Amino acid sequence: MLTRIRNAITARHEFVVVPASRIKISIAKVLKEEGFIKDYEVLKGNTPQRVIKIHFAYTDKKQSMLTGLQRVSKPSLRVYCNKGEIPRVYGGLGIAILSTSQGVLTGQQAWKKGLGGEVLCYVW
Repeated sequence: MLTRIRNAITARHEFVVVPASRIKISIAKVLKEEGFIKDYEVLKGNTPQRVIKIHFAYTDKKQSMLTGLQRVSKPSLRVYCNKGEIPRVYGGLGIAILSTSQGVLTGQQAWKKGLGGEVLCYVW
Protein backbone atom coordinates (compact mmCIF):
# COMPACT_ATOMS: atom_id res chain seq x y z
CA MET A 1 0.00 0.00 0.00
CA LEU A 2 2.73 2.47 0.97
CA THR A 3 4.70 1.80 -2.22
CA ARG A 4 1.62 2.30 -4.38
CA ILE A 5 0.91 5.63 -2.64
CA ARG A 6 4.54 6.73 -3.03
CA ASN A 7 4.57 5.82 -6.76
CA ALA A 8 1.22 7.52 -7.44
CA ILE A 9 2.35 10.75 -5.79
CA THR A 10 5.59 10.72 -7.78
CA ALA A 11 3.53 10.39 -10.97
CA ARG A 12 1.13 13.11 -9.70
CA HIS A 13 -2.01 10.97 -9.91
CA GLU A 14 -5.24 12.20 -8.36
CA PHE A 15 -6.04 8.85 -6.73
CA VAL A 16 -4.77 5.30 -6.30
CA VAL A 17 -6.62 2.02 -5.79
CA VAL A 18 -5.23 -0.60 -3.37
CA PRO A 19 -6.67 -3.89 -2.06
CA ALA A 20 -8.41 -3.36 1.27
CA SER A 21 -7.75 -4.82 4.69
CA ARG A 22 -8.65 -3.58 8.15
CA ILE A 23 -5.14 -2.26 8.85
CA LYS A 24 -4.94 -0.46 5.48
CA ILE A 25 -8.31 1.19 6.09
CA SER A 26 -7.07 2.31 9.54
CA ILE A 27 -3.87 3.76 8.02
CA ALA A 28 -5.92 5.64 5.40
CA LYS A 29 -8.14 7.01 8.19
CA VAL A 30 -5.09 8.31 10.10
CA LEU A 31 -3.66 9.89 6.92
CA LYS A 32 -6.97 11.69 6.31
CA GLU A 33 -7.24 12.91 9.92
CA GLU A 34 -3.71 14.34 9.72
CA GLY A 35 -4.40 16.07 6.37
CA PHE A 36 -1.96 14.11 4.21
CA ILE A 37 -4.71 12.84 1.88
CA LYS A 38 -7.96 14.47 0.78
CA ASP A 39 -10.25 11.47 1.18
CA TYR A 40 -10.56 7.70 0.89
CA GLU A 41 -13.42 5.37 0.13
CA VAL A 42 -13.86 1.63 0.45
CA LEU A 43 -15.36 0.15 -2.72
CA LYS A 44 -16.62 -3.25 -3.73
CA GLY A 45 -14.72 -4.20 -6.90
CA ASN A 46 -15.36 -6.90 -9.51
CA THR A 47 -13.57 -9.40 -7.29
CA PRO A 48 -14.78 -10.59 -3.86
CA GLN A 49 -12.13 -8.44 -2.15
CA ARG A 50 -12.87 -4.79 -1.42
CA VAL A 51 -10.57 -1.99 -2.57
CA ILE A 52 -9.63 1.40 -1.12
CA LYS A 53 -9.62 4.43 -3.42
CA ILE A 54 -7.31 7.07 -1.91
CA HIS A 55 -7.62 10.66 -3.19
CA PHE A 56 -4.50 12.80 -2.77
CA ALA A 57 -4.37 16.40 -1.54
CA TYR A 58 -2.29 18.86 -3.53
CA THR A 59 -1.47 22.54 -2.98
CA ASP A 60 -2.06 25.25 -5.59
CA LYS A 61 1.37 24.67 -7.10
CA LYS A 62 0.77 20.93 -7.55
CA GLN A 63 2.90 20.06 -4.52
CA SER A 64 1.66 16.99 -2.69
CA MET A 65 0.75 17.37 0.98
CA LEU A 66 2.40 13.99 1.49
CA THR A 67 6.13 14.40 0.81
CA GLY A 68 7.46 11.04 1.96
CA LEU A 69 6.56 7.63 3.34
CA GLN A 70 8.89 5.12 4.93
CA ARG A 71 7.92 1.64 6.07
CA VAL A 72 9.53 0.75 9.39
CA SER A 73 8.23 -2.60 10.61
CA LYS A 74 8.53 -5.46 8.11
CA PRO A 75 7.59 -9.13 8.28
CA SER A 76 11.30 -9.98 8.52
CA LEU A 77 12.00 -7.43 11.27
CA ARG A 78 9.21 -6.13 13.49
CA VAL A 79 9.89 -2.84 15.29
CA TYR A 80 8.17 -2.17 18.62
CA CYS A 81 8.41 0.77 20.99
CA ASN A 82 7.26 1.65 24.49
CA LYS A 83 5.53 4.89 25.44
CA GLY A 84 8.80 6.68 26.14
CA GLU A 85 10.49 5.45 22.96
CA ILE A 86 7.96 6.72 20.38
CA PRO A 87 10.01 8.31 17.58
CA ARG A 88 9.59 11.89 16.37
CA VAL A 89 9.68 12.26 12.60
CA TYR A 90 11.54 15.30 11.24
CA GLY A 91 11.46 17.01 14.63
CA GLY A 92 7.66 16.86 14.84
CA LEU A 93 6.87 17.86 11.24
CA GLY A 94 5.99 14.28 10.31
CA ILE A 95 4.13 11.51 12.10
CA ALA A 96 4.82 7.94 13.12
CA ILE A 97 1.92 5.53 12.66
CA LEU A 98 1.69 2.84 15.33
CA SER A 99 -0.44 -0.26 15.73
CA THR A 100 -1.46 -0.35 19.39
CA SER A 101 -3.86 -2.36 21.52
CA GLN A 102 -6.45 0.41 20.97
CA GLY A 103 -6.11 0.49 17.18
CA VAL A 104 -3.91 2.30 14.68
CA LEU A 105 -2.82 5.69 16.08
CA THR A 106 -0.29 8.42 15.41
CA GLY A 107 2.75 8.55 17.66
CA GLN A 108 1.42 11.62 19.45
CA GLN A 109 -1.99 10.05 20.14
CA ALA A 110 -0.32 6.88 21.46
CA TRP A 111 1.98 8.96 23.69
CA LYS A 112 -1.00 10.88 25.16
CA LYS A 113 -2.80 7.61 25.90
CA GLY A 114 0.34 6.07 27.38
CA LEU A 115 0.55 3.27 24.83
CA GLY A 116 3.34 1.64 22.88
CA GLY A 117 3.10 -0.71 19.95
CA GLU A 118 4.43 -1.71 16.56
CA VAL A 119 5.81 1.16 14.47
CA LEU A 120 4.25 0.70 11.04
CA CYS A 121 5.59 3.68 9.09
CA TYR A 122 6.78 7.29 9.10
CA VAL A 123 4.94 9.96 7.09
CA TRP A 124 6.08 13.51 6.38
